[in-house]
Amino acid sequence: MEKPPFIVTAALPRDLFAWANQLRCEHFPPERSHLHAHVTLFHSFAPSLYEELKTLLPRVASEFAPVPARLLGLMDLGKGTALAIESAGMLRIRELIADHFHGSLTLQDLHEPCLHITIQNKVSKEKARELQAMLSPKLEPRKFNFAGLELHIYRGGPWEEAGKFAFRGQADACC
Repeated sequence: MEKPPFIVTAALPRDLFAWANQLRCEHFPPERSHLHAHVTLFHSFAPSLYEELKTLLPRVASEFAPVPARLLGLMDLGKGTALAIESAGMLRIRELIADHFHGSLTLQDLHEPCLHITIQNKVSKEKARELQAMLSPKLEPRKFNFAGLELHIYRGGPWEEAGKFAFRGQADACC
C-alpha cells in the first residue's frame, strides 16, 4: 500500500475556527464533507519528508509570535464559496518553509496560495451565488491571529492529525 502525503495548514484561532466550521457544516455538500475548516499552506508533501516536517514545523512555530491576519470577506470559487484571508506574515512563513523544501514541492505547491477557508465547494454556480448573496451583507472584515501550524496525513477523505505547533516566539513574521 502506498504511503499517503502530508498537508500543512495554518491554525485558526478557536472562535474563528468554530464559526467557519459551522458555516462549512451548513453549506458544504454532506457527501463530500470530510474535513473541518482549514487554511491550506501546502497541499502535498511526499511521505519521505515526514521526519523533516516534524523537525522543521515546531522549530518555525517556536520562532514566531501569533501571526496577524485579516478576514476580508467572501471569495467566489466559481462552483463554491470561501472566506478570503490576508496575511503577509503567514505568507512569509510559508515562503520560509517552501525555501527549505526547494526541489521537493509539487507543482500545486510551487506557487504562493491565495489564503482562504472553503465553506462550500463543488455545487452549481447558482447555488454558490445564492450563498454569497445571503452571507455578504452579514460578513464583517475582522482581524485575528493565526495560532500556529498543523500537519495532517491525507487519507483520501478525512485527514489524520500528525502534529500541532503553536506560535510561541517573539519574532514578527510580517517583514
